[in-house]
Amino acid sequence: MKMRYVSLAVALALSGCSLVPEYEQPASPVADSWPQGVAYQATEASEAGLRPPAWEEFFQSPELRQLIQLALENNRDLRQAVLNVDAYRALHRIQRSELLPSVGVDGSGNRQRVPDDLSPTGESGINSQYSLTLGTSWELDLFGRVRSLEGAALERYLATEQAQYAVQLALVSDVASAWLTWNADHALLELTRATLESYQESLEMIEASHEGGIASALDVRQARSLVEQARVQLELYTRQVAQDRNALGLLVGAAIPQDLLRSSELDSSLLATLPSGLPADVLQHRPDIRAAEHRLRAANADIGAARAAFFPNIRLTAGAGTASADLDGLFDGGSGTWSFIPQINLPIFTAGRLKANLEYSEIQRDINVAAYEKSIQNAFREVADGLAAQGTYSAQVQAQNDLVTATREYYELAQQRYDEGVDNYLIVLDARRELFAARQALLSYQLQQLTSEVALYRALGGGWQANAPTPQTTNKET
Repeated sequence: MKMRYVSLAVALALSGCSLVPEYEQPASPVADSWPQGVAYQATEASEAGLRPPAWEEFFQSPELRQLIQLALENNRDLRQAVLNVDAYRALHRIQRSELLPSVGVDGSGNRQRVPDDLSPTGESGINSQYSLTLGTSWELDLFGRVRSLEGAALERYLATEQAQYAVQLALVSDVASAWLTWNADHALLELTRATLESYQESLEMIEASHEGGIASALDVRQARSLVEQARVQLELYTRQVAQDRNALGLLVGAAIPQDLLRSSELDSSLLATLPSGLPADVLQHRPDIRAAEHRLRAANADIGAARAAFFPNIRLTAGAGTASADLDGLFDGGSGTWSFIPQINLPIFTAGRLKANLEYSEIQRDINVAAYEKSIQNAFREVADGLAAQGTYSAQVQAQNDLVTATREYYELAQQRYDEGVDNYLIVLDARRELFAARQALLSYQLQQLTSEVALYRALGGGWQANAPTPQTTNKET
């Protein structure tokens, strides 16, 4: 009969009810499809399950891939994220240990002199007691409080793991953007340096013509103004290139080998083409959204623990061992001892503490619902912005390239008319300024086009989730 009751108690503890609310994924607060309009390219729906490629495939430059790999190995922000995952994994293991009985061995010894006026025999003496006990303690989780807390700890651990993927994705895109910016500023620096040399040669020719009585003093001053403007731009881009390298070094977290700092042409060959027509539910693969959902699940599990706190808490404590007045007699026959101490705690009056704790848990759940929905809305906006950039930058860069060609022809014609004495040098000056500005703008738009593609790759969730194993969440609601 006693064994039957013990078996029933164990069965109840192992399969006790759960007070965790049934989890329901919040409805997506965004449209089912991406925006349509003039700014967006018309695309056909892609096959189901298609996602962006891994970063090793998306970034085509070998130097950039090596820089990203260095950053993944040395970046301190990523290192903190990895350690944070380890910390939450340890916290989950701590909480999970509460599901099983704790077992320990306790050994003690006590010697005490008792004076004659306190001794039962009326004579002073020394009392000794030695014991060795194997003890165990276990909470019968009849109402799922411990399992709810363990489920919440598991979800928070999974959330930090997804947060680590988010940091990795952000790091990859930040390194790529910083490298592209360095390339653009390096190209602007080279353009400015070549333009300055051309301006200086023209100035020398104008000065020689002025000395020969052909060019006017105004032409000399106008030519010198071009030189000084180019010198200002040269110092600007020299500074920006140095600062770009410093920013890249901070992201990489280590010394950058010099052979990885070779400039590259800013063209579309640096990046692979992203799949077109991806469905809007691809956002569910973003690590930040997954992390937000895990935090929501954790808050849901906390409600179960708060509900269980209203019910009795039962803890079983037992011990078995040996005790003796002599150390040598610890293992003699008849020295065995045992104890069994069941404890039950039933809250009766807590001044509203338990109810307030439940309300707090429910409010935290609602807060996490709002945070989850907000993360989806942010992600949708980022992808929509990226698609708008993708649909317009190609035409903008081509138009700017055509403008550079037209401005170059304008400059060549103005120079020819000045050499023939038809126009004054002011027209040549204006044409040269426009050509320099058009070439600068072209490089700037090429950079914006490439960085917008990197931003779109990041907004779509990158390729991390395609390669990383997805941890399986234990169902805690049943």
